[in-house]
Amino acid sequence: MKLMLQKGTVIWMLGLSGAGKSTISNLLEAQLQTENIFSIQLDGDELRKGLNKNLGFSMEDRAENIRRAAETARIMAEKGIVVICSFITPLNAHRTIAREILGEMYFEVFIDCPLSVCQQRDVKGLYKMAGNNTLKNFTGISSAFEKPENADLVLLTEDQTPQQCCDHLYAAVSSRVTSLQLT
Repeated sequence: MKLMLQKGTVIWMLGLSGAGKSTISNLLEAQLQTENIFSIQLDGDELRKGLNKNLGFSMEDRAENIRRAAETARIMAEKGIVVICSFITPLNAHRTIAREILGEMYFEVFIDCPLSVCQQRDVKGLYKMAGNNTLKNFTGISSAFEKPENADLVLLTEDQTPQQCCDHLYAAVSSRVTSLQLT
């Protein structure tokens, strides 16, 4: 069996619903695969279907959601896997949780998109439901979102295509995930 010769890291993408986190994650994973770099995606929506299905959207539950995701990502990254995380991660306190768990493996990427543009995109119909008061504690509408204070990279998805954002992200992280050389 051939062992992975790459450095594990966690690319933590955060931003409002509809900002482009999942789209950029998919593109980045495909780019990493072309470079023979093994990666896996952890998506907030997917984790809430299983591992985190018992959590709601209170600030306490959101913090626990992030803690569980970060612990899962840490285990994988310590085994040499590049973990691409897509979580709204609304508060700086939540980002601190992830940063403390992941340490030097943590690379924070703010997917920055104005609320109005996210509302126009509304791929999942969530902003409409939040506007009709049928969805409670929705980030950016009835629940707070704090812009990150210490992001390693900011991607502006209003003005750039998903591929342009992916290219910027790949350029920023490629040295972190480049295959290790045997000596």
